[in-house]
Amino acid sequence: MARAGAAEGLWLRAERQTGGRGRQGRGWHSSFGNLYASTLVRLAGGDPTAPTLALVAAVALHEVADAYAPGRDVTIKWPNDLLAGGAKLSGILLERADDAVVIGFGVNLAHAPEDLDRPVTSLAALTGGAPDAEVFLETLAPSFTRWLARWRSEGVLPIRNRWLLAAHPVGTALTTAHGDGLFDGLDEAGALRLRLADGSTRVIHAGDVFLL
Repeated sequence: MARAGAAEGLWLRAERQTGGRGRQGRGWHSSFGNLYASTLVRLAGGDPTAPTLALVAAVALHEVADAYAPGRDVTIKWPNDLLAGGAKLSGILLERADDAVVIGFGVNLAHAPEDLDRPVTSLAALTGGAPDAEVFLETLAPSFTRWLARWRSEGVLPIRNRWLLAAHPVGTALTTAHGDGLFDGLDEAGALRLRLADGSTRVIHAGDVFLL
């Protein structure tokens, strides 16, 4: 396990994980050569709501991944997965304990898991080569620090706007536990707006979302 970037805050990186997990306790395949890293954010008075840190993490990771794979259609899927050509490239998991939020990043750099029920990819598959995990983290850490500073000083709006620029377009067909519909952007707090067939809009604050 390695530590990175004291100036950007504490980060912990593992070469591999034996008990990696994703959302809702799902297993996370942890092949050597990918990025498994976590950082901790201490919430302070005046900060925006903690769940909006998911957007901060997503835009920071997108900024870095898109720079490594320009022109490869890297997009954000709500709230913070990265897709490339519709295939999952990374996942982010947030867990809160009192005033601390641990944000874990899992990025398929060298390998993508096999035998899953959804398309997956890696930076190596997209570009023909995988960046070193430590080097990738050295780029991600300052990017996250910049976006975190804007979140604290300017609020959610600039984060939300950058997220929307990097996401799949409004009108994209989605399926959710709350029903199927069309992506209709985010509300002011970062929740997903789902436009239903009858023209009404449902606001989703949590749950799995998949592209149709």
